[in-house]
Amino acid sequence: MTITLDAEAIYRTLAQHVREEIAGRDVKLVGVHTGGVWIAERLKEELKIAHPVGVLDISFYRDDFARGGLNPSVKPSRIAFDVAGAEILLVDDVLYTGRTVRAALNELFDYGRPARIDLAVLIDRGGRELPIAAQMIGATVQVPADVSIVLSRDEANRLHLTLEQKPRG
Repeated sequence: MTITLDAEAIYRTLAQHVREEIAGRDVKLVGVHTGGVWIAERLKEELKIAHPVGVLDISFYRDDFARGGLNPSVKPSRIAFDVAGAEILLVDDVLYTGRTVRAALNELFDYGRPARIDLAVLIDRGGRELPIAAQMIGATVQVPADVSIVLSRDEANRLHLTLEQKPRG
């Protein structure tokens, strides 16, 4: 089963929510590797945010790290601004159980104590295991637990979303 969602239309909805929410604020964007970074980079450009986009690779902070081991694509996190006292907009592609966001928050606090953190996600798919909620959402999509929502990006920087059946294990 592969179903395609209109990622660009969903992104435009998210960008509008972000524009309204951060108006008049000095917000610094931090994207969760990989999809969250793609979205944060687009938001920075479209909303004319002056600060560089911070990048979090939360692989070492995941609570399932011991089970999965080290992913060979792990890259170091990069935040080129002072997190302490900053207003941060944490950006991710899909919010599901909340565990990725929890890991991102843990790593973010290793860089300092922000004044405020808001969460923006392209897709909220429900299924929370932790009390985490996004303030800005592009779309809410209900899918079965055995289906993954996968974000990709083409050479022209356009976003694409597909629903893919998880392999039976």
